[in-house]
Amino acid sequence: MQIGEVAERTGLSLRTIRYYEEVGLVVPSARSQGGFRLYTQADVDRLTLTRSMKPLGLHLEQMRELLAILDPTPDSPAVADPDARLTEFAELAERRCEEMRTQLHRVEEFTTMLRVRLRAARREEPENAPARSAARR
Repeated sequence: MQIGEVAERTGLSLRTIRYYEEVGLVVPSARSQGGFRLYTQADVDRLTLTRSMKPLGLHLEQMRELLAILDPTPDSPAVADPDARLTEFAELAERRCEEMRTQLHRVEEFTTMLRVRLRAARREEPENAPARSAARR
């Protein structure tokens, strides 16, 4: 697959995929004679795994380490005590999920408040008054 199809399948931008190659997280399996990046399904799976790490806010070195544990390649760095590191990453992911749930709850509360205000504002408008958008024209 070429990079455009990979971007579509993974939901990552072309720029992000190129960046991940530049920093060595996910390198395409081959290049065409014309120099185009060519990806296998394994590459797409690795990119999808990497995309899943983004909301955790991991640094590149942490991402490399986690990939070395979850999806090792021949050139993956050695990880001292992978089980302990995986436990740490799992705990980090749980904390991040809780932070995101809290943030989502706040956004939902705010959205509810906006809807209530909007309904109240609409009830206050006179029945025969022109719509606000029409009055502004």
